[in-house]
Amino acid sequence: MPTRQPRQPTPGTGGEHFAVLDPATGEAFGEAPDQRPDELDAVVGRAHEAWRGWRADRDTRTAALLTAADAVEAAGTEIAPLLTREQGKPLAESYAEIARTAARLRYFAELDPAPRPLTDGRPVRSEIRWRPLGPVAAIVPWNFPLQLASAKLAPALAAGNTVVLKPSPFTPLATRLLGTVLSAALPENVLTIVTGHEPLGARLASHPGIRHVTFTGSVPTGRAVAAGAAASLGRVTLELGGNDAAVLLADVDVERIADRLFWAAFRNCGQVCMAVKRVYAPARLYSDVVEALAQRAKTAVVGAGLDPGTELGPVNNAPQLARVERYTAQALADGARAAAGGHRLDRPGYFHAPTILADVPPDSPVVTEEQFGPVLPVLPYRSLDEAVEAANGTGFGLGGSVWGTDLDRAEAVADRLECGTAWINHHAELSLAQPFAGIKDSGLGVAGGPWGLYGNLRPFVVHRPEEA
Repeated sequence: MPTRQPRQPTPGTGGEHFAVLDPATGEAFGEAPDQRPDELDAVVGRAHEAWRGWRADRDTRTAALLTAADAVEAAGTEIAPLLTREQGKPLAESYAEIARTAARLRYFAELDPAPRPLTDGRPVRSEIRWRPLGPVAAIVPWNFPLQLASAKLAPALAAGNTVVLKPSPFTPLATRLLGTVLSAALPENVLTIVTGHEPLGARLASHPGIRHVTFTGSVPTGRAVAAGAAASLGRVTLELGGNDAAVLLADVDVERIADRLFWAAFRNCGQVCMAVKRVYAPARLYSDVVEALAQRAKTAVVGAGLDPGTELGPVNNAPQLARVERYTAQALADGARAAAGGHRLDRPGYFHAPTILADVPPDSPVVTEEQFGPVLPVLPYRSLDEAVEAANGTGFGLGGSVWGTDLDRAEAVADRLECGTAWINHHAELSLAQPFAGIKDSGLGVAGGPWGLYGNLRPFVVHRPEEA
């Protein structure tokens, strides 16, 4: 769980607040309300009341969400710097996240869960209609606060539900600003942002008035969310991270794919659930692959996200930096070699050198667990069966990729990967229209595309005889 920041009462309000830190400096630059779990009863109650009107008129919802998308884009110059200050990513990536947020609102606004007739030979006309669930709890991590918030709230709102959204306490400010922007287009209490530390999230997930919990975060917390929601038989959608493997084939052109492979692992400082987190290379190409990735790591520009030219920002928070350092140190102690990086940078903030690890023991935690930072282990293999077995050999199953020149062969190998999405010669690219789901410990349920919309609806069947 995230390290708790000190509570700071705000003068004149009587309310408790907590500090929000800039990961580029490690210093506080803002604060957010530390709301009490017992406040959720009133919040969820208001969301339920707002649901009565919001669910009634699809055309009104569509218009509101399209207006909301325009408002998000118009507020981009205000939201993006704030997102970079609290999350750490380069400013251009914050603008991209805002653009994806607006695009997702538009996409789901236009989806229509149309009734579907059923025919089975009986003299009865049957039809499946779709009804919203009620108040939805959306619990969002700190790596893509706005993008993941929109991935949850856009389909839920489009389906006719109301949403109570809780961002990570490491990145609450841009989400609160997003909520303010959206509130101008949405009826009151259709979307509510709550901020604070645990047990706020646990109480929200287990609240009896919540009918669907959609959560992105760690496996242990996801299990706790599912257990909490089970008490009220609430629906659960979990995206619990990944440890995606990239399998390079013997015919791969190393120099041609090196940039794409590097950024598939290091975008957002490696803090991407579906980033490449392990590379398996043929033994005869192993040294070339390590060297190509190491060169790119050594030349990547690391700095504060607001600085022009920065390519990699800091790790978002101190606990996560400690995790990255711990996994790296353990691998080095076990005999791995840092072909690039391998250490924290000696500067203020939570910066870690982009790190390529060679000669890593296959049972090292940096291989078997999700390091979620700017560290990439590269491992050799002697047979393709060995590589596929290793790629499938963890408890995760979010994504994976295969890289090579013979696309038919690469696709055949991709088909053997045990994951929700497999890419060929690229990685971690998603369209708004496709499903996104993991297997094994990487999740439960489906987000994205029409599947994401129907995940926020329940079927309602009407039977009508052909004659009275």
